[in-house]
Amino acid sequence: MGKAIHFGGGNIGRGFVGEFLHEAGYEVVFVDVVDDLIANIQKTPSYDITEISEDGEKTKTIDNYRALNSKTNEADVVEEIATADIVTCAVGPRILQFIAPVIAKGLDSRSVSHPLAVIACENAINATDTLRGHIEKKTSAETLSSRAVFANCAIDRIVPNQPPNNGLNVRIEKYYEWVVEETPFKKFGVDHPNVPAIHWVETLDPYIERKLFTVNTGHATTAYYGHLAGKKTIAEALQDKQIRDTVHKVLDETASLIINKHGISEQEQKEYVDKIVGRISNPYLEDNIERVGRAPVRKLSRNERFIGPASQLAERGLKFDALLGAIEQALRFQNVPGDEESEELAKILKEQSAEEATRTLTELEKDHPLYSHILERVQAVQGESK
Repeated sequence: MGKAIHFGGGNIGRGFVGEFLHEAGYEVVFVDVVDDLIANIQKTPSYDITEISEDGEKTKTIDNYRALNSKTNEADVVEEIATADIVTCAVGPRILQFIAPVIAKGLDSRSVSHPLAVIACENAINATDTLRGHIEKKTSAETLSSRAVFANCAIDRIVPNQPPNNGLNVRIEKYYEWVVEETPFKKFGVDHPNVPAIHWVETLDPYIERKLFTVNTGHATTAYYGHLAGKKTIAEALQDKQIRDTVHKVLDETASLIINKHGISEQEQKEYVDKIVGRISNPYLEDNIERVGRAPVRKLSRNERFIGPASQLAERGLKFDALLGAIEQALRFQNVPGDEESEELAKILKEQSAEEATRTLTELEKDHPLYSHILERVQAVQGESK
């Protein structure tokens, strides 16, 4: 069928993207910098994916893959990219800048006639555009425009904490959504990759914002309120009526933005919200509060799941009170063991003034209609530690 290069050998890479590239018939080459992980993938001929739902569990076996360490074998990675059909990644938005140079070298080395499809599968808006921006700095405009097609996507699948000693096996939610824009391929005059799991669309924006401002906003809101309430899992937190009602109030606000901005009907969005809350309430996922809440600095940033919808609601003169409450709880997610960003958040709130911390975390301009409201919440949280 062809060859797919996937950056990121973690649970999302193996248990979401890797699964569907494998099912599409691609040989998958996993690329990572973690020595032990790469060695484990190299020596293990197959692994299992267990899809979890309220109907029970279903296990699939994944094989026909290889693994390379881009830190120690960059030349081999470049060679693989030079002859690949598709490059995907699930490394985290902040790591895109570090994988861009090797992708650029791979593009420079390509001699095959068809362009490389590049799709960044990150929980961030237009992550492929971000990746392309980093690659642009490392190769020529002619190479970029003639040898690659860059397509943004929206992904949605919950990967909970894994059981100890699970090896490469991945337990994962059965439900998934992988939406990719088709337009860049049409503009280039080529067919998009034949991956049955992908839902191809003309315009991605409604799907990206609906997913980010419903799934991710709801998930993180549950985690931050659950953390302060001493809950252990997302399902446990949502069994608490007060937390569940609060999550629905937050998602009522983001729904008003999605309906107002994208023309999605109120009924369709309500059904989507109910489905999402039902999914993340699934006790079979055993999804840990700390896992979902980690990286609060990123999650409080300008275009992310809280400030993103709240700022747009403020600009439209629509209600955002419940989102402010969720933002305040996120500010309290500090010094959580194993989460460097929660330590970074504590440091910012301790060492910077309220004005500086608000700008650092949210990148909001002082005259933005949301700014003063966030400033008040920052001041309140800072006041608790004095």
